[in-house]
Amino acid sequence: MGAQNEFMRASDAFSWYQEADPAMRATIVSIVWLDRSPDWERLVERVEAATRLVPRLRQRVAEPPLRIAVPRWETDEDFDLSWHLRRTSADTHDAVLEAARIEAMTGFDRARPLWTFTLVDGLQDGGAALIMKMHHALTDGVGAVRLAPTLFDTVPEPEFVPHPGEPGRANGGALLPAAILHTAGQLTGLAREVVTAAGPAVWRLLRDPVGGVRTAWDTVQSIGRTVAPVTDIRSPVMRGRGLGRHLHVVSAGLNDLKHAARTTGVTVNDAFLAAVTGGMRHYHHKHDAPVDELRVTMPVSIRTATDALASNRITLMRFLVPVAEADPARRMRLIDTRARSARTARSLGFTDAIAAGLDLLPTGFVGGMLKRVDFLASDVTGVPVTTYLAGAEVTAHAAFGPTMGCAANLTLMSYAGTCHIGVNLDTAAVPDPPVFIDCLRRGLAEVIAVGGVTP
Repeated sequence: MGAQNEFMRASDAFSWYQEADPAMRATIVSIVWLDRSPDWERLVERVEAATRLVPRLRQRVAEPPLRIAVPRWETDEDFDLSWHLRRTSADTHDAVLEAARIEAMTGFDRARPLWTFTLVDGLQDGGAALIMKMHHALTDGVGAVRLAPTLFDTVPEPEFVPHPGEPGRANGGALLPAAILHTAGQLTGLAREVVTAAGPAVWRLLRDPVGGVRTAWDTVQSIGRTVAPVTDIRSPVMRGRGLGRHLHVVSAGLNDLKHAARTTGVTVNDAFLAAVTGGMRHYHHKHDAPVDELRVTMPVSIRTATDALASNRITLMRFLVPVAEADPARRMRLIDTRARSARTARSLGFTDAIAAGLDLLPTGFVGGMLKRVDFLASDVTGVPVTTYLAGAEVTAHAAFGPTMGCAANLTLMSYAGTCHIGVNLDTAAVPDPPVFIDCLRRGLAEVIAVGGVTP
């Protein structure tokens, strides 16, 4: 379930290095809503078992000096579950959102593993909630969903047998020598890959000189577009960047969104992105500042079946979305074309090498580019059936991705037939969250109506 004491991938290190700027914190917060308070002792037992099944949950980050290598995950010999799993109470759902907002704005203790779970019970309706906070270097949205079976069940009273294994091994030697060896191994591996790939490439070039040159040039251009500096903020309205955050959830039926997508011949992700783009259109018109296009960052999963659950296996692709397009069906089709181009870009095969190059640049320089992206949107396929946590039924699950310098992050997560869009707003960019949320609801309603459904 994840190697021990290993060095980060360059892409994980990228999100970790951005922590130097509080506005760039890569914190993922999600809220699991429950019909009642779970059995606390069973919850503690289950989380304890999860930390043994997934050793990364008991590891902290150690940074080699001068970035001679990427940071290394090391077993926390002082791991204290009671620090990571907490319990508090609140009266209302709004109070839970407020607690999650504070978590989203708070940095991690770098001396400990990068996660905390907080059970909030005592809600007036008899329900409860689990606020789950993780660093993006620890896992991504898809990885978090795949981690779910270590905590959640498909029946209220499962036959649970705690994992008997040890939580981890001793750390793999002194950090500095290990870092030097790791970097040397990375360089050797890169050289080996280049040599291995060179033979077939030369053979293809000899067989088809024109096609081979065209393929090479297309790859170079794709990498160039991926790493190209962002020099401007497209939005004339959402231009501020700060440390304040506002969280909200907008929900819709998964089948309604699927029907709208099928009607138009696109994917659910395209329909979701068209809804968000429509919301952006309404928001800019509210401020008498219509805009033709906005720049979005869309996470693209490069996760394979062999990747560890506790790992971040996404790459961030940027492209422009047609905000001025009023017709939701046409907007979906335009977005489908642009999003498909991003999902199939030749640069995806060079993700880790690109991240390694960006890791060498000053954090402020890279952060400055990311702060010029207008918004971030991602779609996570969640669990399709009802689940339970220590005897309590999960009624909803919403995730709030980090803004990472953008004005807003909008994350769609499906659960048991319902789509929950977790909205994370930078309040310096969006000082009127209720207006933004209303506009987002209008954009979502427009897209769903394409499928003939009245929201």
